[in-house]
Amino acid sequence: MKIKRIGVAAIALAAAGALALSGCATSSEPAAPEGDATAIITTNGSEPQNPLIPTNTNETGGGKILDSIFAGLIYYDAKGAPVNDMAESIETDDAQNYTIKIKADQKFTNGDPVDAESFVKAWNYGAALDNAQLSSYFFDSIEGFSYDENVPELSGLKVVDDLTFTVKLKQPESDFPLRLGYSAFFPVPAAAWDDLAAFGENPIGNGPYMLDGEGAWKHNERIDLVKNEDYQGPRQAVNGGLDIIFYATQDAAYADLQGGNLDVIDAIPDSALGTYETDFEGRSVNQAVAVFQSFVIPDRLAHFGGEEGKLRRAAISHAIDRQEVTDVIFSGTRTPAHDFTSPVIDGYSEDIPGSDVLDFDADKAKELWAEADAISPWSGSFQIGYNADGGHQGWVDAVANQLKNNLGIDASGAPYPTFAEFRTAITDRTIQTAFRTGWQGDYPSLSNFLGPIYVTGAGSNDGDYSNPEFDALIKEGLGETDVQAGIEKFQQAQEILFEDLPAIPLWYATANGAWGENVDNVEFGWNGVPLHYEITKAAASK
Repeated sequence: MKIKRIGVAAIALAAAGALALSGCATSSEPAAPEGDATAIITTNGSEPQNPLIPTNTNETGGGKILDSIFAGLIYYDAKGAPVNDMAESIETDDAQNYTIKIKADQKFTNGDPVDAESFVKAWNYGAALDNAQLSSYFFDSIEGFSYDENVPELSGLKVVDDLTFTVKLKQPESDFPLRLGYSAFFPVPAAAWDDLAAFGENPIGNGPYMLDGEGAWKHNERIDLVKNEDYQGPRQAVNGGLDIIFYATQDAAYADLQGGNLDVIDAIPDSALGTYETDFEGRSVNQAVAVFQSFVIPDRLAHFGGEEGKLRRAAISHAIDRQEVTDVIFSGTRTPAHDFTSPVIDGYSEDIPGSDVLDFDADKAKELWAEADAISPWSGSFQIGYNADGGHQGWVDAVANQLKNNLGIDASGAPYPTFAEFRTAITDRTIQTAFRTGWQGDYPSLSNFLGPIYVTGAGSNDGDYSNPEFDALIKEGLGETDVQAGIEKFQQAQEILFEDLPAIPLWYATANGAWGENVDNVEFGWNGVPLHYEITKAAASK
């Protein structure tokens, strides 16, 4: 299924309102266990950038693991709809003051209770400036949060009793409950605070899976998870566990799948995009998901600050023939970007003023580059950094060749061996080139594709972009209780992004995956990740 340029499986903010006001009893019965309930499912992954602390994990390698071993207040079903997990109810009368009740008798795998304190203490830690957590931005809406001074305890968080806490926001925000399935909002057990560093290496969760004992995480190799028999939520695992293997290349993972040594993969190498649906007929997926791809050119790089930088970014954007790359490199499994979000999110539009900067126009590109040269003549080479273990070399080389041909400059890729090394260079600001970026939705809302990436000081604002007008529009959009009014603010904010181009939008990804003959009930979610807990596997032959 190719991406349609409409809101496929569109998720409106109204869904969040329904959750908040009704308490939304849990739905979605667990998948019927068919096959071997003790069988281990094997899949691909990548080494997490950091120790597995929920508030300091904002990349896909660590996120896949956290979502398996933790349970938040809610989770998102395959279509992105919120379903209560640890929450008994999330209620509000004014979209600013929320009362959250937790289900009774929920426990972490070490026996610590999942209670109000386990959420509030984790959120306070994540929000405190001194703790430098990558996901601190997600607590920005809560009263007391500050980017300017350390606040160890947010005034907007109050523990009422063992199973109840309240949240007061700085302003009414009707989609607040929709965010609560993201890993930044996961609870942390009391035992973690004795030694948080040790906890990050051997996390104690409360989700459908748990680490398979000491040494389960073999760095740069794999992490082994087993079913958490004490988990009582709706994501009951129908298999015995999940082994996530960190492959050096996507080709290696695909080869293991072909050889029967891997059960499920959620990334197909460029070399197989044109054939994998035939190779795995009836056992593959190609569906629209909430994933956006781009690359960032930081202001700090020579020739990319001020007006000169704006001209060069626009020139580079016009010099890229996105349709050619998606057709040739990705065999039509990507769709050229028309905005900074995703076609599967409610409010998506191809008609935002300024979006024509994404149109391929070699003559316009040369003209803009010449205007920039009039300010300061170009020197040096242009490089795009990427992680070599993620299957990015093909498109990076193709884009670099287009820049060479259409701008007459030296351009090339700059590979890093692993995703973890690549992300660390970005986070530490030691990378001295442009670099590839992408966003897999944390929760199904336009704001999630904008605020965490481009608001001043946000944890995933890798290019250190700052525009007060953009920040104000995001805040206003979040504060709208009318769905359409909020969408209009977010679209106005994108007009500013098209003018400044803090990232160069490239294309929307699809979920491209496949699975072996021994597994069934494979379903990919709205964000492109398989619902591993639903997968069944045949018993091994003797």
